[in-house]
Amino acid sequence: MSEADEFKHIIRIADADLSGNKSVIYALTGVKGIGLRMARAITNVLEIDPNQKLGYLDDDSINKLKEFIEENIEQQPDWMLNRRNDIYSGEKMHILSKDVDFARMVDVERLIRMKSYRGIRHARGKKVRGQRTRSTGRKGRTVGVIRRKR
Repeated sequence: MSEADEFKHIIRIADADLSGNKSVIYALTGVKGIGLRMARAITNVLEIDPNQKLGYLDDDSINKLKEFIEENIEQQPDWMLNRRNDIYSGEKMHILSKDVDFARMVDVERLIRMKSYRGIRHARGKKVRGQRTRSTGRKGRTVGVIRRKR
């Protein structure tokens, strides 16, 4: 086989299509829930060259990546995981792809149900993290007087 035949343009890992033209660490950040630090840690654990293009990896390395990300990512140190001490199960876990959005939605609904300050702000569509609201954040709703055209 020539180099053009063995180059893979798109690689599917954890429900995400990753570009084969990017280096391994930057391609892995295309999976929701994996940032640059986690991608570098994964390549260090699996002893894969982080600067090599993802499309040039052999099938064995790609399968190692898939298996580690989809099944064994909880082997990383606890402080690297994105869902430590889950509020419902109490377990340490690292969630990926659609689960990230779902977990965020459930957390916001829990805040709204308990009527915490942040929950009330979410429910009313206001800024939640202490930003100023006097002069910014007005897009999307009418504020002030609208003059009639003459």
